[in-house]
Amino acid sequence: MLATVTSIVMFGLALSMALCAYRLFRGPAVVDRLLAVDTISTNLLAFLIVLSIDQRTDVYLDSVIVLALLAFVATVAIAKALVWGRIID
Repeated sequence: MLATVTSIVMFGLALSMALCAYRLFRGPAVVDRLLAVDTISTNLLAFLIVLSIDQRTDVYLDSVIVLALLAFVATVAIAKALVWGRIID
């Protein structure tokens, strides 16, 4: 039962990442592309967590924490660059 549920969830997350990749390449504005990258990174984190549950291991959870931190910092830096035109004050 758990394997079936995790497979369905991973398929849904992969589909969501594919749709966000479409928005990333076809987005009319830079902000749309930024949101697509942020959503892809969030879906990737969720995918790794579900994969960790599916394989009954905690190997991937350390990488999830690091990737979440990097995704947050990158999103803030790009948003600041879009608003202010510079990243570092």
